Amino acid sequence: MTGTRLQEAPDAARLADAVRTVAGVRGRGRRRSVLVAVALLAAVLAVFALSLSVGDMVMPLGKVVETLLGGGDGGSRFVVLELRLPRALLAILVGIGFGLSGGVFQSLLRNPLASPDVIGISAGASAVAVTASLLFQVSGLALSGSALFGAVAAGAAIYLLAWRQGVAGQRLVLVGVGFGTGLSSVVWYVMARSDTTDAQEAYLWLTGTLNGRSWGQVWPLLGALAVLLPLTALAARTLGPLQLGDDAAAGLGARVEPGRLALLGCATALAGVATAAAGPVGFVAFVSAPIARRLVPGRGAALPHAALTGALIVLVADFGAQHLLPSVQLPVGAVTSLIGAPYLLLLLARANRGGSGG
Repeated sequence: MTGTRLQEAPDAARLADAVRTVAGVRGRGRRRSVLVAVALLAAVLAVFALSLSVGDMVMPLGKVVETLLGGGDGGSRFVVLELRLPRALLAILVGIGFGLSGGVFQSLLRNPLASPDVIGISAGASAVAVTASLLFQVSGLALSGSALFGAVAAGAAIYLLAWRQGVAGQRLVLVGVGFGTGLSSVVWYVMARSDTTDAQEAYLWLTGTLNGRSWGQVWPLLGALAVLLPLTALAARTLGPLQLGDDAAAGLGARVEPGRLALLGCATALAGVATAAAGPVGFVAFVSAPIARRLVPGRGAALPHAALTGALIVLVADFGAQHLLPSVQLPVGAVTSLIGAPYLLLLLARANRGGSGG
């Protein structure tokens, strides 16, 4: 009896050491997660302040803060409150929408190519919006609504086409790529049949742009995100089990298909409202989540970090689009493509070296 107790004592000590080690690792992971989130938020605020200060009329940061608090002269209020502030806020909101959408898609489908601009969601928004604009002269909020409808309709169609007693990530991606290619053909056909000036304006929107945006685009997007962010947070409670596979998720008590459908719906709506506000800004959803996961390894989908990374990317890209070339304002999508296109080529090259690239 005494020997058994002596044997149990070292076992209990080892178990206690293991528990302390696991708790320490988790604590370090949580601290790093918080520090990275704070650093990303600080970077977003810094670029946001820079966007409000720098332009044709450079303003000291103190004057910008004074203007935001209700002071300043008429000229500074017009420049800051009517021109720069809505554009900078819209960049943040669009980046959050795309970054979070890409994070959900890639984590849920366990595929780095599964972002809305690759699997046909953005193509659906573009096809309906361009058709409504060029053929039916739709504009304003109605045009934004048509883009949102196109994204949701494309997402629903892709989901139904990929359904085979459930939805596998690889199949949904392949169906989405094919569906998106077909919708892109519709876009170019409609543009080829339209007036040259109208087609040029549509092409600018298809690139993704914040040029000329105002409070009329900020408020609808802010309202949509106020609804979608809590819904996505609730739906993301099933994301961890679903990343383990359907059988494991079901074994853990998760409702597999309803949970997947809720996450896909939220991600599609996030991409749709962001596209409605600024056009299909390329590669933001594609690169935000991988960058976030590298910043906080071992923290799963890292959705809040993906949203902040998306906001930072769009803010920096838009600042570059405004000031990269003198007297020329580029579409923000042209700058984000400079970031995303090399990453896509690198991803495909790695897949090919690993034997999975065909």
